[in-house]
Amino acid sequence: MTFKIISEQASFGGTQGVYSHTSQELDCDMRFAVFTPPGASDEPKPIVFWLSGLTCTEDNFTVKAGAQRVAADLGLVIVAPDTSPRGVDLPGEDDAYDFGSGAGFYVDATEAPWSKHYRMYSYITGELPALIFKHFSARADRQGIMGHSMGGHGALTIGLKHAETYASVSAFSPIVAPSQVPWGQKALTGYLGADQSTWNDYDSTALIKAGKRHPGTILIDQGDADNFLGEQLRPELFADACTSVGQSVNLRMQPGYDHSYFFIASFIEDHLRHHAAALVD
Repeated sequence: MTFKIISEQASFGGTQGVYSHTSQELDCDMRFAVFTPPGASDEPKPIVFWLSGLTCTEDNFTVKAGAQRVAADLGLVIVAPDTSPRGVDLPGEDDAYDFGSGAGFYVDATEAPWSKHYRMYSYITGELPALIFKHFSARADRQGIMGHSMGGHGALTIGLKHAETYASVSAFSPIVAPSQVPWGQKALTGYLGADQSTWNDYDSTALIKAGKRHPGTILIDQGDADNFLGEQLRPELFADACTSVGQSVNLRMQPGYDHSYFFIASFIEDHLRHHAAALVD
């Protein structure tokens, strides 16, 4: 439960830090970023976990999303972890952008050799929060989760399976039905094996159909100029599943926006205010 400081800078009256620690769950060193808003030293603040997408590290959101100003104003801690184990020397881990390094898909792998290190689900839901709540001034009873693309998939699945923990859930351009799209089929086969019945636990559309619910409204923003929209993302599958069972979801199609961080930066304030409405007293 110890960590090292990589960097810390003052930001909007708070602190933007990047840190590293040795993960027991992943059996490697991991980096994560934490924004701590002003006043946290006097009183623990609500917390939102951000899960990034394919190829990203903790750096993409921290540098590009422009979240610090609004998080400081709302009094939110934001944690942005890396997206996979790093440097574990597995054969083929660096061969493709959509599997292996940078592509942990927020699952606990069961297939060798990935099962030893690729346990991002347990890392995100267990080890990392425990470290954060031990060392940072954040409220374990006020948690939200959000993410982008692969990270949107992670936020939706984790938020649905742990609705008692995460009072708010949102996503940008999420992979909502990985069992039905090429990115997800590749990753889930590699990490979990060919038996598709084992994939449903990591598929937000399948989770809704199986009875998982979140008591709040799930906010999703999707750009209609996203080149991955029709083949890889397919947000209508999740929205239709939610509508059919009465799960509240707000899917906003944003004209002209693509898959980039320009899109995320344009609507990050809306998402943080969505979380603050559920988390801030």
